[in-house]
Amino acid sequence: MWWNWAVMNLKTALTFIRDIPDYPKPGILFKDITPLLADGQAFQAVVDAFSVEIRNSEIIAGIEARGFIFAAAIAAQTQRGFVPFRKSGKLPYKTYGAKYGLEYGQDEIEVHIDSFAGGKTITIVDDVLATGGTISAAIELALLAGAKIESVLVLFEIAGLGGRESLSNKYPEIEIRSLVSS
Repeated sequence: MWWNWAVMNLKTALTFIRDIPDYPKPGILFKDITPLLADGQAFQAVVDAFSVEIRNSEIIAGIEARGFIFAAAIAAQTQRGFVPFRKSGKLPYKTYGAKYGLEYGQDEIEVHIDSFAGGKTITIVDDVLATGGTISAAIELALLAGAKIESVLVLFEIAGLGGRESLSNKYPEIEIRSLVSS
């Protein structure tokens, strides 16, 4: 049969994440999720694990680029809307933008100004929580666009970089959940 109906567990799925040392610059240990995404059962196991974490959110918002791969799949599986936070200049309508620092540089993301019209309740999804800069920018934009943020979900948290602490200090009312932490 062309389809294998076996279900992979989350622990096995997470073994598909590979470490890439010194990428994109020396001293950074990059978590490459492309092998996980390339395996249908591993990808489904992660989407399933994320999906059970969704409670009252009307919108699943994903951060470019890897975060919105997961967010779109979660939104489809839970029958909720999807909104992308995109890199600057990629969205066609009026936007709010926020610059943020990364452990290896600086960037900017944007969201359409009407993405969360009417005060939609949302969950923000990203692949990795490191220093918290990207997620903090997404939270700032979501609030500016009128969202009520229920939670932030991440696949992988790098605990030693202080992202959770930074976000919790700045936004104590927002729950942060990760599927795995190092």
